[in-house]
Amino acid sequence: MGVAPGPAIAFPIVLKVWDATPHYLRDLAIAIGALGGDLLPRDGAPEATSAVVTLPPDILPEDLPTPLARALRARERLRQPPPPLRCGPRTLTFDRTHVMAIINLTDDSFSGDGFGADTDAALRHAARAIKDGATIVDVGGESARADVPIREEQEEIERVVPVIERIAAELDVIVSVDTWKPAVAEAAARAGAMLLNDIGGLKLGPGMAQVAARHGLPLVLNHTWMRPKVRPPSPPVYGDVIDAVYAFLEDRIAEAKAHGVAEDQLVIDPGIAFGKSHDEDLEAMRRLGELRSLGRPILLAHSRKHVIGSALGGLPPEERVEGTLAISALAVAAGADIVRVHDVRATARAVRVTDALVRARPGDYAHDPERWPFPLSR
Repeated sequence: MGVAPGPAIAFPIVLKVWDATPHYLRDLAIAIGALGGDLLPRDGAPEATSAVVTLPPDILPEDLPTPLARALRARERLRQPPPPLRCGPRTLTFDRTHVMAIINLTDDSFSGDGFGADTDAALRHAARAIKDGATIVDVGGESARADVPIREEQEEIERVVPVIERIAAELDVIVSVDTWKPAVAEAAARAGAMLLNDIGGLKLGPGMAQVAARHGLPLVLNHTWMRPKVRPPSPPVYGDVIDAVYAFLEDRIAEAKAHGVAEDQLVIDPGIAFGKSHDEDLEAMRRLGELRSLGRPILLAHSRKHVIGSALGGLPPEERVEGTLAISALAVAAGADIVRVHDVRATARAVRVTDALVRARPGDYAHDPERWPFPLSR
């Protein structure tokens, strides 16, 4: 039984409004109604401060009030990959998903995979990760765990700089530094780092943005409830976790730009395990695609984290590989551009297949008449 093809269906446009006053929402409902749309307050409450807006599919941004016009223009960015990142002498394009390999130069990593001060071992690990499919290696000299002391800046510099220097000089890869300290980022940039991964999300001021601007390097902005290495004294409370993450990252993008970082040099990270419950971590990953309208590449750093252990009934980090792979694939389907992981080979293969499903163009995997019926190898 078949169905004859008919005209294409034009679906309505759905936008979300939050942190508005009830009076503003009432006025907006009148304006939207005049355009043939509808506004539904969240939970139907008369004094709601957030709402879902549905609009006709052919509506134009110039027909809408300013906040909705901006959102509609942002929606158009979902249809295109983010622009390339200029990573020092290299360029990172987003025609495919990139795997970022983790290189921990610590003795206290939660996942138990730190190399300490063994530069040679770290270099061998980086070379193996590249062979397995990593296009970025992320070098960190301090655990993000809140239950271990903050490492002195000079000690962290002495850990990361020799490894960054050797990777930049000897290996064909983009090298990133994972830190929240401007002095460490500055030393890393001088040593050859091509990307700055600020796990502090500029919580400690503009220093990381200033280093990125000074060296012309991309900057990753990570959502976090508090500054790194501090456990919240009480559980954070989010009205809607992805709305909170979105608003935080939108603000940090503006701050980074104000301190000289070009917008097309910014990457966003929803901050899994940074001030969220496991339920909220799952919600943030489930709704990752909503962050696409910020127009920046999305990095997801979820590998082996406790939320995965929780979903697997309490398994330890070394037994969370399959869970990491599942999230990696779903994140790519939702719009992630970079996945930061421990297990590079398995992830690179999972991501490559997911890209074939969600990023490949028709014909990319068409058969070769000269070799039919054998599949095309890429």
